[in-house]
Amino acid sequence: MTAQMITATSAGTWQLGDRTVNRLGFGAMRLTSNADGAASDRDGAVTVLRRAVELGVNHIDTAAFYFSPLRSANELINRALYPYPEDLVITTKVGPGRDPSGNWLPAARPEQLRGQVEENLRQLGRDHLDVVNLRIGANLRRGSESIAERFGALAELRDAGLIRHLGISNVAPEHLAEAQAIAPVVCVQNQYGLGVHPEDDELLRVCGEQGVAFVPFFAIAGSPGGGSVGDDRVAEVARAHDATPAQVRLAWSLHRGSHVLAIPGTGNPDHLTENVAAGALRLTPDELAILDAVHVAG
Repeated sequence: MTAQMITATSAGTWQLGDRTVNRLGFGAMRLTSNADGAASDRDGAVTVLRRAVELGVNHIDTAAFYFSPLRSANELINRALYPYPEDLVITTKVGPGRDPSGNWLPAARPEQLRGQVEENLRQLGRDHLDVVNLRIGANLRRGSESIAERFGALAELRDAGLIRHLGISNVAPEHLAEAQAIAPVVCVQNQYGLGVHPEDDELLRVCGEQGVAFVPFFAIAGSPGGGSVGDDRVAEVARAHDATPAQVRLAWSLHRGSHVLAIPGTGNPDHLTENVAAGALRLTPDELAILDAVHVAG
């Protein structure tokens, strides 16, 4: 498929609380460093962010803990896009933290979350955050512990006007129910994609029933244990559309429901254009059946 003149509007829109976003967004994590770990080019990262907005992207996912020794995703966003377009929604995450050397710290306690929110506000140059996701650890994803105390702390910051909307990340279905009992949840952000965490199909469905956006991260990556059969099937669908396998994976994610938002990230302007164009790819029922079988096989 040709990516020329295709914008993020081709993927359709979704309502995050009172904010309307195009379903094809942008994840900022990859902006801070190259694949080899070296610092990214600052001007190149700024160019990609500005180009994303030019292509209609109005939903950007970030976090204060997205940084490398020389780059910070939030500060790159600030430099590239401030003053921010009125329709731009910036979603960030709190919970995890890293020290200045990049080492991971213990998960933030409820009373520490305000400091993390204020850190995002300061780096982004905002007086409030559009959406804040409470991200929890891998052990909590299995639903073994409550998130009520920490989510309640964020709900208080929402009531104070520092946060507009709340979400949760890396969660199990019971966490959504627990959070919804405290304050409205506008999005759930989990690792999910073609062949990745098919057990989250049920959570995706529940989100759709409740009008909650489901936002998969790493949606382009295949299953860590994915075999050649699945890859061949994806490649076959891609050839039928003159598309790349990455575009097919993104398109499949968007086809999972009108409430699914994609946030692929890249520091490459050509890949950015391809990712945005994936929002215009329309898969046939037969192709979806093939890809669904790949997904279930994991």
